[in-house]
This record gives sequence, structure tokens and C-alpha cells, in this order.
Amino acid sequence: MLQFAVLAPFLTALFVPFFFRYIRTVHTGWFVLPIPFVLFIYFLSQMGSVSKGINISSVVEWVPSLEMNFSFYLDGLSLLFSLLISGIGALVTLYSIFYLNKNEKLNNFYVFLFIFMGAMLGVVLSDNVYGLYLFWELTSISSFLLIGYWYDREASRYGALKSMVITVLGGLSMLGGFILLSYVTGTTSIREMIAASDQVIDSPYFTGILLLILLGAFTKSAQFPFHIWLPDAMEAPTPVSAFLHSATMVKAGIYLTARLFPIFGGTDLFFILVTGFGLLTLCWGSYMAVRQTDLKAILAFSTISQLGMIMSMLGFGTKAAIFAAIFHIFNHATFKGSLFMVAGIIDHETGTRDIRKLGGLMTLMPISATLAFFGTFSMAGVPLPFFNGFLSKEMFFETSLHITSTSDLVTAIAPIIPVLAVLGSIFTFVYSMYFFFYTFTGNKKDELPVKPHEAPIGMLLSPIVLVVFVIVVGLLPNLINEPILTPAAIAVFGSAPGKHIAFWHGFAPQLYMSLTVVALGTVLFLTLKYWRKIYNWLPGPLSANKVYDFVNEGQYKLAERTTNSYMTGSLRHYVLYILVFLVGATGITLFVTEGFVIETDDLAPISWPEIAVGMVMAIAAFATIVMKNRIAAILVLGIVGYGLSLLFVFFRAPDLALTQLIVETVTVALFLLCFYHLPKLDTKKQPVGSRIVNMAISISVGVLVTMVAIASHSSKKFETIAHYFIKESHHLGGGDNVVNVILVDMRGLDTLFEITVLGIAALGIYAMIRLRKEEETD
Repeated sequence: MLQFAVLAPFLTALFVPFFFRYIRTVHTGWFVLPIPFVLFIYFLSQMGSVSKGINISSVVEWVPSLEMNFSFYLDGLSLLFSLLISGIGALVTLYSIFYLNKNEKLNNFYVFLFIFMGAMLGVVLSDNVYGLYLFWELTSISSFLLIGYWYDREASRYGALKSMVITVLGGLSMLGGFILLSYVTGTTSIREMIAASDQVIDSPYFTGILLLILLGAFTKSAQFPFHIWLPDAMEAPTPVSAFLHSATMVKAGIYLTARLFPIFGGTDLFFILVTGFGLLTLCWGSYMAVRQTDLKAILAFSTISQLGMIMSMLGFGTKAAIFAAIFHIFNHATFKGSLFMVAGIIDHETGTRDIRKLGGLMTLMPISATLAFFGTFSMAGVPLPFFNGFLSKEMFFETSLHITSTSDLVTAIAPIIPVLAVLGSIFTFVYSMYFFFYTFTGNKKDELPVKPHEAPIGMLLSPIVLVVFVIVVGLLPNLINEPILTPAAIAVFGSAPGKHIAFWHGFAPQLYMSLTVVALGTVLFLTLKYWRKIYNWLPGPLSANKVYDFVNEGQYKLAERTTNSYMTGSLRHYVLYILVFLVGATGITLFVTEGFVIETDDLAPISWPEIAVGMVMAIAAFATIVMKNRIAAILVLGIVGYGLSLLFVFFRAPDLALTQLIVETVTVALFLLCFYHLPKLDTKKQPVGSRIVNMAISISVGVLVTMVAIASHSSKKFETIAHYFIKESHHLGGGDNVVNVILVDMRGLDTLFEITVLGIAALGIYAMIRLRKEEETD
């Protein structure tokens, strides 16, 4: 059943163009909305089994000889992400029905959206690392298409390309890690790899495996310094931002880190990299969010900071920290998804996302303001029982205080972690207040492109559902503890956390940390206009985006120079490059593998007629070099082909002889037809250097082909298949002509496709000739 759950969104994407083309009176979203809803119900129905430890698996064979199969596995962790993907996917689809106009290219939008949905489900459900990689890169491609949905905008194209370049490069490094991991463990199954974690840790490739896989996770989950793609991805339509960049795609790296935690967790290198980059991302993302003036840009950097916080908790490596990370994954999806939708509503109903032009919207858009209130205050971690974000953030503070390790290095670093946690959270509080109060309070602006008004209920319904989760989980967090959070934590850590979630824990250190965040955050927010100039020198002119642009522009210039250096328009140069590469690659391979062998034991006798024909062919071939007339050169070259036909006759291969005669005749005729339209042969002497190069390459190619022919006849590393064809041709093909049986029966499909290719080429040539004639006529 799991394979059908992954396949369903892809099948939906396949039929979307038909809905869009033939049923224009109804928004396409209504036809595809049931799919994610049904998937959500299905995954919801599996909570009971998974919470009892009954996991579900299914396998669809792909390339079993290489252990590359579509192996799907549903446990607590994959169930949590599957619920988020399908549940928020359903809400985003509903939201997009009211957000996107029917005049938009909805066929493209929903095709890309559902391809992405299926790819994300494939990522979180895959047990085979190569299947996971396939879906992983498919999320990059589909997100590229979604970000560039409005492709007529330069910013959309730039953001789409940047996201794909960074995430695909990370994915390729991750693939390298997977290959090494499968080599060390001898399996491609993630579950079996986890069972062989001791082999991985003891392997000399451990450091390389960890670095390569974390590079893939960091690029996907926008960890510093790879975070730069996420703000530019905000050029996508708001439903895409709400789905990809808050609840699903950006959490793929989080998922991968959590999934492979049983292998790498507990090692010093894992702790330093994951915790260090996570805290750095938390602090930098929250600090930079306050600088932004676009609502979606603020939310983009806030997403970066929240992902850093989750990543750092995975790095802590304790049972409580893993549970807190799982809890915040759920909470972040609810409040951030609702905030992205609210930002889209503001843009849709006011005509702008520029926070400098907004203000006083609370009285004009009271429902949106209420939704934003719960979303922002939950994101800020305000210590009130209505906000689920406070519960997981308090766990974050608590786990940062209780990092235990036998390593001296970890022990030395541990005291700094709570300080960085508080620092990043202070700026989180500031940007949350900045988002809410600067948008909904203060004086109303008159220069808005559209007169502000509340959104229709259809557009409000999805963020309302998410905010209801924010409030309900904040008040009754244990409703999701046993069925969702605990099984997910068990899947990561291996044992039940035994955590009862409560709002009040007394006057504990984590409460003081939360109060410190609120107090200092309030002061910084109220004095924002006085200290905001700090951004002029930190980061100031420095920017990771500038590094990306410099590298990107540099590689384009390098590619242009390189291409111009060999794309000279000279046929001689192109043939020269091909032949030099052929001689070099094949010659080096023969030398390295000691492939050149000469055996004279199994040679047939050669008679004088055969020698005579061979001599004539050699003389004719040499004559083509010195011929001054192109027609004469072609006719003399035909002697070589017809001489080869005679040799086939001498060696009793009449079919090959006949084929060679026909091919040679057609070739000579085509040559003559083509040369009729070409200018006369240039008889000027070439420079000495060019002639020497031509001679060297010609001799090298001749020697190489001779050596390959001799080596292929002399070296028999495998038993020849010729005996099989001779023995079975009559039985299997009903014919005694072995060559014909091979071509028509044993390799019939190959022959069919070869003929098809020739036919397509012929049609293409005919079309070009017709077009040229029409141009000449005009």
C-alpha cells in the first residue's frame, strides 16, 4: 500500500493537464484536492499500529541485481513527516484554489506541486538509499519548477536556479556518502545500515561518509552558509512557500539527519558539526530576519533560524533533545505554515508585502491579524499556554543545559551552548514582534496598491486549521505525544523518551531563560530604530550571496572562454579533437590494463588473391591522400569498400559481402551528391605544422585501430557467444543464416529501433531540405 501512497501524487500530476484543458469552468485545484486529503486519512489510520510498534514495509523491485529497489518503510519518524506532507499539502491545495486565479497556468502549478508531494513522500518513506536519492533530487527539480513558476520574472528565474544549484550539489555529495556507506555495510537498506552502525564508526571512511551526507542535509535544510537559496526562493507563489519552505522540503535535511542519527549520533564529529552549524544558523538567521522589509523574506530567515534550532537539538544527541526536536518539527510546521499563508493573504488583499508600507491592518483584517497573533507569538516562544512553540522552545533551553558526554571536547563546548540558544531566541522574539506589530498596528498607510479588506473564507480556512493546531497542542500537548511524537522519537533514538509534556515545571532554569528572552527581546524591539544601523557594518558589504554570484558568473565566463576556444567552426578541428581523445583514452586504457595481446595460434591461412586485394586496398587508401580532385578521391575510396566486399567473399561471408556492396554503393553515391554542392577542393599547401599534426594523428589512429583489432582477436577473457548463436539459430529463429537470425530474431528489437532512428533522421533531413527550399523560394 505504501507504494501506492507514493505513486498517487505522480498519477495525479499525470492527469492534471486533462482537467485543466477540458474543464475550464471549475478551478483545477478542486479536482486534485481529494488526493492529499485521502493520503492524510490513510496515514492517520496507521497511527494506531505504528504507536504499538507495528511498522509497515513494502518492496517494489527495480534493479535487484544492484540492490536498487523501491523499498518503503513506515515507522514513527516517516509517519510524522508523511502526515505533515499530506495534511499541509491538502491545506495548501485548498488555499491555492482561492489564492491563484483561474487564468494562471494552473496545469503547470499543480503538476509541479504534486510531483513534489510524491517526491517528498518517497524521501521520507524510502528504506533504500538509492531510492531515497532518486526522490531527493526529484524534490530539487520540482521545487526548481515551482520557484520559477512565474518564469517571466527575472527574480523567479534567479531564485529557482540558485536553489537547484545548491541543493543538487549537496545531493550529489550525499550520493557519494551513500555509496561509501553501502560499500562499508554491504547493504543499501537504511535499516540494515543502522544495524551495522559499529562497522561504519570503525571504518576508515567514517569521516568522509559523515561529511558528504551532512553536506547534503545542510544544503537542503538551508544551514549556514548554504542558507542563501531560501530567501530567494520566496519568489515562488505563497502556497509554494507555505508547503515547501516551512513544512516539507526544507525539513528533508532534518529528516535525513534524524534518520541516520542511530549511525552517527554520539560521535564527537557529529556533535560538533550538527550542533555548531545548527546554532550558527539559528543565531545568524534570526539576526538577519530583523533586517528584512518583505514579509516573506522575514519568514524565510525565520525559517532558517528555526531549522538551525532543530538541527542543533539533533546534534545534542540526548533522548530529551531528540524528543524536543521532533516536537518542534511539528510545531514549526503549524505556526510557520499559517504565517506564510497570512503573508500571502496580506499581499493578495493589499497589493504589497513591504512592511514599510503596511500598518494598522488589525481593524481592516481582524481575522488575519488574529491568525498572525497566534502564529508569531508561538514562533517567539512567549510563555503562555496558548502557544505550542513555547513548549518545544522551553525543551530546547532545557536540553541545552543538560548535554552530557565523556568527551573532553564536548564538555568544554557545552557551557557556550545555552548562551547561543538564548542569543538566537532573543532575535527570534524581536523578528516575531516586528512581523506582527509593524504590520497590524500603528497608523494606516494610504499609498497601498489595493484597498485593504479581509480575505474570503476559503483563503482563511487553511491558516485557521493550522492555528487551531497551534492552540490545541499548546493547551493539550499530550494529545499528539503518544500517537505521533513518541513513536517518531523511538525511531530516531531507539527507545521511548518517557516524556510527559507540561506547561509548568516550576521556577526552573529554562523558565528563566525564556523570561530573559522576552525581557531583552522586548527592549530590543522597542529600541529597534536606534540600533538597526548595526546592519551597515554587520554584515555590511559582506554577503554569501556575493560569493555565490561571483562563483556563478566566473564559471559562466570560464565556460564561455573554453567553448569559444574549441568551437572554431572548423570541421578539421572538431575531427582532430575527437580523434585525439579516441587515441588518448583508448591507448591509455590498453596500456594500463595490459590489453594489447598478440596470439597467432588461431589464424586462418591467407592466399595470394587475398593478399593482392589487400594490397590494392592499401594503395587506394594511400591514393586518396594525394588526389587533387575530390571526385577522383571519392571513386578511389570506393575501391577500398569494394575490395572489402571481395575479402568477405573469399572468407565465405556472402551476406556481409552483399551488405558491404550495397552500403559502399550508397555511400559513394551520397558522397558524389553532396560534393556536387560543395566548393572546389582547396589545393593550396597546408603549413608544415598542420601537415605534421595530420600525419601524426592519422598514423596514431591507424595504429590504434590495428592494435584494437589484433587485441580483440587475441584476448579471449570470456567464452565466445558465437557457439551459442550457431547452435541455437535454427532452434530459436527457424533459420540457418546465423547473421540474419541474430539481426531479425535474437536482436530484433535492437534492429527495429535502429531502423526507427534512421527513419527519424531521414524525416529530419527531409524537413530541413524542404524548409531550405521554402526559404529560397521566398
